[in-house]
Amino acid sequence: MNKIQEFNELHSSKEMLFLGNAWDLLSALTLEKAGFKAIGTTSWGIANSIGLADGEFIEFDRHLGIIKTITDHVKIPVSADIEAGYGDDTETIVDNVLRTADVGVAGINIEDSLKKQKGLREISEHCNLLSKIRTELDHHGYKDFYINARADTYFQKDNPLMETIDRARSYVESGASGIFVPGVTKEKEIKEMALNIDAPLNILSLPGLTNCNKLKELGVRRFSFGNALSDIMIDYLEKNTTRLLEYKDTSHLYEY
Repeated sequence: MNKIQEFNELHSSKEMLFLGNAWDLLSALTLEKAGFKAIGTTSWGIANSIGLADGEFIEFDRHLGIIKTITDHVKIPVSADIEAGYGDDTETIVDNVLRTADVGVAGINIEDSLKKQKGLREISEHCNLLSKIRTELDHHGYKDFYINARADTYFQKDNPLMETIDRARSYVESGASGIFVPGVTKEKEIKEMALNIDAPLNILSLPGLTNCNKLKELGVRRFSFGNALSDIMIDYLEKNTTRLLEYKDTSHLYEY
């Protein structure tokens, strides 16, 4: 079984897929050692690790190089967060997806947000993109490559539930393997999505939305924590470096 097949099976097993989010090789190896069955990169965490903000400010080649370093050294499947595709046109985005597949990932996250202005891609436009991505992946030997289509409706719409379901259904018909809805927190809405979307539903961890077992009961198939772990690590580093200068003492570095 190859990594793509393995990753697909993790979305249909009895256990919900709890995806560990990594931003560099050390974090990826640590997640693998801890027992996570698969890794998803976090674009936010990767950007922060090199001093940039999220939002496709990192050059794609550099981003891809970090992803490749991870896939070259871990044995478990890796899904790459490529934001909105790092391109202004369909051809560039499709090419970037193929290049990402070539470095050994089993899937991608791709979102429907616009990067140079507020708003979402029109449904028809995003469906056309997903369809072309799926076609080209199949033609290049990446059958069943996992396309996790991220709907950013909960970040940009006032009453997003019905549009989220409409978009999700259209995305699945256009070749998406799963649907990712970050920002949703109401259990009733999560359950309604799971019942009305014919594909694995991925939910993002947020304060008050943290328990895998509870989400599994609601019909969620995949749960990820995005940049939350990398944010804690950055905060820890900042607090300890500040303390070093403040007290001119290194004793606290050995307390753990």
